[in-house]
Amino acid sequence: MNRPIVGTKVLLGIALVGYLSALQREGVAQSSTVTIRADRLLDGRGGIARNVVIRIDDGHVSSVGPSSERATYTLSNVTLMPGWIDTHVHIYMYFDNDGRLADWTIEPPAQVALRSAENVWVTLQAGFTTVQSVGSTSDVDLRSIIGRGFLPGPRVLTSVRRLGGQIGGGDPEYLRAWVPRAKGEGADLIKLFASAGPQEGGKQTMSAEQLQAACGEANAQGLRTLVHALGAEAIEAATLAGCTQIEHGNFATDEVLRLMADRGTYFDPGPIQTPAQLETFQRALKIAGLKIVFGSDAVAGTHGRNVEEAIVRVRDGGQNAMAAIVAMTSLSAESLRMGERIGTIAPGMEADIVGVSGDPLTDITALRRVVFVMRGGRVYKNEH
Repeated sequence: MNRPIVGTKVLLGIALVGYLSALQREGVAQSSTVTIRADRLLDGRGGIARNVVIRIDDGHVSSVGPSSERATYTLSNVTLMPGWIDTHVHIYMYFDNDGRLADWTIEPPAQVALRSAENVWVTLQAGFTTVQSVGSTSDVDLRSIIGRGFLPGPRVLTSVRRLGGQIGGGDPEYLRAWVPRAKGEGADLIKLFASAGPQEGGKQTMSAEQLQAACGEANAQGLRTLVHALGAEAIEAATLAGCTQIEHGNFATDEVLRLMADRGTYFDPGPIQTPAQLETFQRALKIAGLKIVFGSDAVAGTHGRNVEEAIVRVRDGGQNAMAAIVAMTSLSAESLRMGERIGTIAPGMEADIVGVSGDPLTDITALRRVVFVMRGGRVYKNEH
């Protein structure tokens, strides 16, 4: 049985400790107006600027450009970017006290709360200001307490639950009715399992009719859909059903990759762990117009290390460094339908900003060296 986090007091206590600690380390009072001067700025859309000042008023960027005014923060040899976005994490997953993967459904609620708070904290400190967790009912309380400003962490979106073709005996109408129920539970999106795993060749496990019912209803409800689909048949069926985003795609053919590009379907290859996945990713890069977003599939033990996937994509996969950064920022924001709020450093956008030591365009491993993190105009890390 799924249980939501009920340890709100526990989370609030952690929030106060973490929040005050962050402010103590920061040493600068938070105010409604903040200015940041940096050597380099990557705006999230492919633009580059040098020696700029970003002005933030009431949590939003108000101006970007040359300025002689004294800055609140002067960051030399630092590259600023929009806060990073991970479209696929499992923020509720952690190792228990014995080093085994914890079953959050039976763990003490206080333990789940503590570990989830730890996961969001290390994720924020690593430069990720927005994550999409798929999915657990525990995400709902976590999203709420972060959103209210009581717990330091990235902005959280959640699917709440996950849906497979076997639910309700596979009846498409049951799947259709399941979607508004998930929305009522607080889901920002619907997570679907349309194929088996790599050991079974990613064979299709949801029929075209089932996918049409689920994704069609999600679209009608204003929800996005994230589809676990490894095999070409499952990818094709999900794309034709109007689903929003394909996850993994281990066995994607060039034909279905082109179909996704033609339909505007987003593609998250997820963590590249095998030669076959690497080869698929490299072929995907050659498909004109294919929208490749960033997702790390972060689970227990990898929270806070999400950016390693971007490094792999550039270093081993051959992706252009700027394209990888755009994938982590404006393109992922677009896939979340939040492109008018986050993912870009420009006037009017929310002030989610990450700074790294060095230049990731010439050394992608600079993404590991996060020295500055701001979310919504508030600084949570300044180690410069």
